[in-house]
Amino acid sequence: MGVFVFLPLVLPLTAWPVARLAAQRLHPRTATRLLSAVAGVCAVCSTLCLGLLMIVGTAQLPGNPLPDTWSDPDVRAAVPYDEIAGRAAIPALLAVLASCGVAAWRQLRVRRRASGALAGLPPTSVAVLPDRTPYAYALPGGRGRVVVSTGMLAGLTSAERRALFAHERAHLAGRHHRHLLTVHLAARANPFLRPLRTAVSYTAERWADEEAAAEVGSRRVVARAIGKAALLAPRAPAATLPALAGAGPVPRRVAALMRPAPAGHAWPPAWTAVGLAAWCAAFGATVSALSSANSAVALFLVLREVAAPV
Repeated sequence: MGVFVFLPLVLPLTAWPVARLAAQRLHPRTATRLLSAVAGVCAVCSTLCLGLLMIVGTAQLPGNPLPDTWSDPDVRAAVPYDEIAGRAAIPALLAVLASCGVAAWRQLRVRRRASGALAGLPPTSVAVLPDRTPYAYALPGGRGRVVVSTGMLAGLTSAERRALFAHERAHLAGRHHRHLLTVHLAARANPFLRPLRTAVSYTAERWADEEAAAEVGSRRVVARAIGKAALLAPRAPAATLPALAGAGPVPRRVAALMRPAPAGHAWPPAWTAVGLAAWCAAFGATVSALSSANSAVALFLVLREVAAPV
């Protein structure tokens, strides 16, 4: 495996430039898809890397349940600084699995609690709850539902209400909760991916803003709805439940809606700063995947060789 086994742990750093540039210069739809894909690939590869290192580290511990051949010198020689790296990978991988497990459990709990609050209501696409607390969010699952309280509706005009519903429907149609959950878990798996989580939290909201503006026909109406919703309900119900007053600096979203709609290029030109950063991030994700695959195959071949009867 050699040093290739360590590359997936640090290659997420190559995505840092595009995390900021994509949010500023790419269409929100393109930025969300690009960043969530890069984050997902890098997170899986870095976790696999820790798993490969843990095999070497666990095999060195006395009383381990793994086959004796796994602690063969040839296996340890496949990893540079095997004693330090192997043993350090054990608590690191356990921490990653525990952190991702807790995040997934919290997400499931939030969805169940939100679904439970809708029990007894007609199965319509929009659920209006008689609650003075202002909130509105898109609840995925099945066809998805837009959940809004009477407190939120009372603070908006009729045009702003249409913008709110268009925004939340855009979240459901684009499956934005999947992108948000991907980057949320990726950031738990590798701290170097946290800038991508922050960026996607913003671009997903911008994506829904643009869809709502196109449906309503007025960017100013959507901007007013965002501003009012942020004042009424400054906190989103959960990091992975899209909401009109959700993640991302509200002044930046409002300012973006005051400008013309962004161009919908599928991929930025390579000669621009954002294009170069995007290619760098894609290259880092590709090298990370190849390094993980190379290390896994190399370790498999070494283990099979040492386990073969002489």
